[in-house]
Amino acid sequence: MSEGEDVFDDEEEVMDNATHCPVCDDMTGHAILKERKVGDGADFKVRCDDCGHVHTVQFRPPPAVNLPFILSDGPHSERVVLVVDADEEFYVNDVFEEQEKLWTVNQIELKSGPRVPNAVAGDIASINALRTDMVRVKMTLTRGEDSFADVLIVPQETTFTASHLMEHEGETWRIRAIHTGAGRTLRGTVRAPDIKRMYLHEPPNPEHFAPRTPRERRQAWKEGKLGFNPNPIRPKEHVKSGVNPNKSSKRKKKKPRK
Repeated sequence: MSEGEDVFDDEEEVMDNATHCPVCDDMTGHAILKERKVGDGADFKVRCDDCGHVHTVQFRPPPAVNLPFILSDGPHSERVVLVVDADEEFYVNDVFEEQEKLWTVNQIELKSGPRVPNAVAGDIASINALRTDMVRVKMTLTRGEDSFADVLIVPQETTFTASHLMEHEGETWRIRAIHTGAGRTLRGTVRAPDIKRMYLHEPPNPEHFAPRTPRERRQAWKEGKLGFNPNPIRPKEHVKSGVNPNKSSKRKKKKPRK
């Protein structure tokens, strides 16, 4: 990647119809030119928003399977059956939400007998999961032309906002996009349990922006310059005095005595 190639478009909020472009060799937005129903799926003729390449995307929903889960909450365990896609892949330590609680996969048993670290739903006999309050967020971090994967473990109530800055292992990164499974957002805020993967890029200037006035802070917050989940608190001197630095004060002139 050449210097200055990664440009952040503040006006673009969502990547519409995101799919893989064979020319760009990346997930890009597409315009749908034509749609043809095929059984329960469809064939889409699409045009890449980045390079203009026109190609066909086949969408075929995978068959659903009933997958048994053993959910353990302390000394109590419960067997539930969840309907999932046959090609959905599960990993040990994956976190999912069920019954308004979070669960961590700790055992995956195949229909053929052995326990494995990961498998697709169609091959799985059962999954054991433990109650948890933490979430594993998968990340892809890109610095220049190099990319590497990492995992961030955070409380379930944590949220992340695309285009904002965040600290990770002593370094500053910009959240380029957040993939939720339903699509890739470039500006939205997403809860940690709903994130499939986050894409982080090293920003051109890794130093955080330090606003000097409440108005400058509010504007910087909107533009994502304050990093992840900032807290726009007014400076203490303005709060104590009750003075708004963004408003000018006017004094009434005293009339001279006759």
